[in-house]
Amino acid sequence: MPTLSRAPALGLLALFGAAHLPVQAQTAMSSLPLIEVADDAPRPNGRIDLDTPADTASRLGLTPRETPASVTVVNRSVLDARGAQNTQEALRAVPGVTAHDAPGNVGVSYRGFGSGSIAQLFNGINLQYSIAARPVDSWIYDRVEAIGGPSSFLFGSGALGGSINYITKTPERSDFAEAQLRLGTQNLKEASFGLNRRIAGDGGAGSHYARIDVNHRDANGWTDGTKNKSTQLAASLLSDFGGGVKHTLAYEYQDEDVTRPYWGTPVLNPAGGEMRIDRGTRFKNYNSADGLYAQRVQWLRSVTEWQASDALQFRNTFYAYDALRDYRNVENYRYNARNTAVIRSGALLQRHDQDVWGNRIEGIYRGQIGGLKSDWSFGLDFSVNRQTRFPNSLSGTVSTVNPYVFATERFFDVPGMTPGFRPDRNNKVRTTALYLENRTALQPSLRLVTALRHERIDLDLVNRRTVDASNPATFHRGYQPTTGRIGLVWDFAPGANLYAQYATAADPPSGVLSTASFADVRNNSELTTGQQVEVGTKLDFWQGKGTATLAAYSIRRKNIATQDPVNSALTVLVGEQSSKGVELALGLQPTPQWSLQGNLTYVDARYEQFRQGGVSLAGRTPTNTPAVVANLWVSYAFTPRLQATAGVRHVGKVYADAANTMHWPGYTLLDLGLSWQVNRTVTVVGRIRNATDRVYAANVGAGFAYLGAPRTADVSLRVSF
Repeated sequence: MPTLSRAPALGLLALFGAAHLPVQAQTAMSSLPLIEVADDAPRPNGRIDLDTPADTASRLGLTPRETPASVTVVNRSVLDARGAQNTQEALRAVPGVTAHDAPGNVGVSYRGFGSGSIAQLFNGINLQYSIAARPVDSWIYDRVEAIGGPSSFLFGSGALGGSINYITKTPERSDFAEAQLRLGTQNLKEASFGLNRRIAGDGGAGSHYARIDVNHRDANGWTDGTKNKSTQLAASLLSDFGGGVKHTLAYEYQDEDVTRPYWGTPVLNPAGGEMRIDRGTRFKNYNSADGLYAQRVQWLRSVTEWQASDALQFRNTFYAYDALRDYRNVENYRYNARNTAVIRSGALLQRHDQDVWGNRIEGIYRGQIGGLKSDWSFGLDFSVNRQTRFPNSLSGTVSTVNPYVFATERFFDVPGMTPGFRPDRNNKVRTTALYLENRTALQPSLRLVTALRHERIDLDLVNRRTVDASNPATFHRGYQPTTGRIGLVWDFAPGANLYAQYATAADPPSGVLSTASFADVRNNSELTTGQQVEVGTKLDFWQGKGTATLAAYSIRRKNIATQDPVNSALTVLVGEQSSKGVELALGLQPTPQWSLQGNLTYVDARYEQFRQGGVSLAGRTPTNTPAVVANLWVSYAFTPRLQATAGVRHVGKVYADAANTMHWPGYTLLDLGLSWQVNRTVTVVGRIRNATDRVYAANVGAGFAYLGAPRTADVSLRVSF
């Protein structure tokens, strides 16, 4: 029999469930809006949820257990339990994923591949631009989902290493409100609020539900002079019109403003071997005094769903996206030969003006073929992605300063740098796709899952500057990739299965078509192609107290752009890259007090064929790709009202250059938390992040390290009413 429990905003209630509260507390909760949570439902940091449908795994509404692939769902209760501040911190729950938020180079590594080969989606919409996936405060998101390996057949090109989907909160059919106030080091001040209400009707046909979630954050950065302000708003309306028809209208607004953003710390010479920084420069910021990164984003989605019959349903999604990003920074810093001065260079004034709109119509039919249960998903997807860039850069030295005591100029005092934006080129990417997915039960315990997607991609470039032989006035390139998946899932015992799959993917040769230059595409007429073989298992054990997933995969990517062996000034699509790996995820609920969840991954990523500077780099590891990533989260409830959590994260060493001559060593981080439920509506949570104050690099390049945050602490007051 299910237990009635109020959902995620109550901190400890979400962490260990109402079933373990005293009877008096359960009675007191009866005045709150209630939802049903099964006694054996997975808890945050406990057993892994394999049985809730995941939108990112399939368009058929399959659960992770039913999908022949590695699928991770980071739901709202997990985000709260681990204190994930933003979307990037949420990714730590995905086995093997690493991420960093460097202002102009947001990066994610998954299964040995970087951002250009990973689809980062927002509510299933692919913006085809990695910087568009800058970290956003987690308050407005319901969950984050990920599928490992090629998944172009679901969401289009650029999904070889995997797909990550950030899913926004939308209305629920209940009334509740929640709020949070968070204060912390670096003068952190954050306020969040959420309200969900039925605004019309009696809960049946003709009812309308509205939801609004808003968050504002104001803090100093941990480097000198850095200040961060951000505001996020998500508002939506759910309408039940009857006759199986419902509609969701959703709007989102994101505003981020970073003054004097941090771009990295120079490493000491000699730069070969293990990279080192001077601890005295850990908190130094060599950017201009008024350096800037700013982003304004707006989303609009209209989703209409029609349940035509028990077997047939349709959905139409119209979406529009508009973003404006501005940069003005001095971005590059290096030591002189004697490590006595820092040379500052790379002044860049940049604007990105991007808009995306599209429409997707899809259907699901649940029927039979020859007496076998067979479900089908089918759809047509059309989108237009336009971006204009306005770069103005100076590569020369701006100044040379004392590493410890210095002053930097205002940006427009840099000689040769003047205000104003001059467009470089317009990129327009039109994509039309047809897709089909099927699951057929060959036997009661054996199911065949297949998918196919065909795309027509048209790229048009318009030169807004000087026309010459290398930069024509206009250029067009078309691509027509077909990708797919075939997999088997065998339930060999109750709560346990084995699966195997083969999947393909296609990537743009330059990584991103929406910013591709003439040089990227003029000589390269093909997309890169990828294929993966994966086998794995998903199972319950220990009388339901534990769950585990295990996957082994091999991915090969062909046609990557590499230097022409005859002319190093040209690129040709003859390169090849591979990765082989193993992923293990484990969740345990040994007692009502203890919850444990963790994952461990190993990947052997390498170039099979690759040339740089006329030198073959075959056998080398791609940059910022750790071989080992491990995470462990532990929760212990001292009492029904008091709970402690700890998270340990280990990331192996990474290389800073393709030749693998420089590397940053592996590191381990420790996060601690303590949650106290003051009463049935109020919870206080304290957290210490990077408790050992480890100095580590979230991203490295030739001559610099983009350091991660030092030890920080914060306290949150959460209220539900």
